Amino acid sequence: MKLAPREVEAFVRRPRPEIRAVLLFGSDAGMIRERAKAIAQSVVKDLSDPFLVTTLTGAQLQEDPARLADEAAAIALTGGRRVVMVSGAGDRNAKLFDSFLESLVGDTLVVVEAGELAARSSLRAAFEECDLAVAIGCYADDQRALQSLIEDMAREAGKKIASEAMGYLLDNLGTDRMVTRGEIAKLLLYKGDDATPIGLEDCEAVIGDSSSLFLDDVAFAAFGGDFNGLTDALTRCESAGESPVAILRVAQKHGQKLHLAAGQREAGSRLDPQRLGVHWTRRDGFERQSKMWSSDRLMRALEILTDAELTAKSTGMPAAAACGDALLRIARAARVAR
Repeated sequence: MKLAPREVEAFVRRPRPEIRAVLLFGSDAGMIRERAKAIAQSVVKDLSDPFLVTTLTGAQLQEDPARLADEAAAIALTGGRRVVMVSGAGDRNAKLFDSFLESLVGDTLVVVEAGELAARSSLRAAFEECDLAVAIGCYADDQRALQSLIEDMAREAGKKIASEAMGYLLDNLGTDRMVTRGEIAKLLLYKGDDATPIGLEDCEAVIGDSSSLFLDDVAFAAFGGDFNGLTDALTRCESAGESPVAILRVAQKHGQKLHLAAGQREAGSRLDPQRLGVHWTRRDGFERQSKMWSSDRLMRALEILTDAELTAKSTGMPAAAACGDALLRIARAARVAR
């Protein structure tokens, strides 16, 4: 079964009781984990309870295909409905789940976590074609969803956020839902009992070490022609589990800011980088880059990044290769412009 985008959040908060299996997939690992936990806790509050929760991996199911049906059919010794959580699933497990969903046994809820799956994924198809199963895509928050998340967390803590602070957060928080929640929680803790609205200075003091800053490292290194810095930043992003598409989007946002600043400079005026959400520690580097790049060359760089994202999503070329190639092309162009 497929859910309309507007139905997803309501389903995650209160899954339909007749649903027996849920597949969570996409590029946002934090959102996948968060939603998997919320859905599972709608049945079992304590996910560490060994009598009610079984944790498996896609690799384990490959080695022992019967394990899934056995665990789903098991009856809890302490009573109540059970949960089976499967991580690291992929299309290699599609036949197993297709067979399992055709002949469901017991009332156990099976929650499956996967990575990015293509539109024609056989695993997705197995869940989407079953009336008692749901497949949910989990992708990086857009601006509206991110703002809603920030406002909800602030409201629950009894805090208000100034408009310039909100703008800063929207520009500087990472694309991973779990990381974002952690950063906002840290900001609320920093604010403590202070009843004044959360301001820009509060955000700069706390969000400065956000994971988004090493995503920014990629963008600044590429547009600055720093090959060594680009290699290091990409390695850190890969280690942190950032998706190539998320990296490309941060680079696109950086290029758009540079394009706006370069356009203002070419028109004889100047745009303050802070108004664009540029962190104060990056201000000097941003201004140097805005002088290196012309508006026309920045438009070409943005085309390269957009083409790379489309390639990563719609062709057989590995997403990481498409991302790396695009960023290296931009770094070479920046080196020439120095």
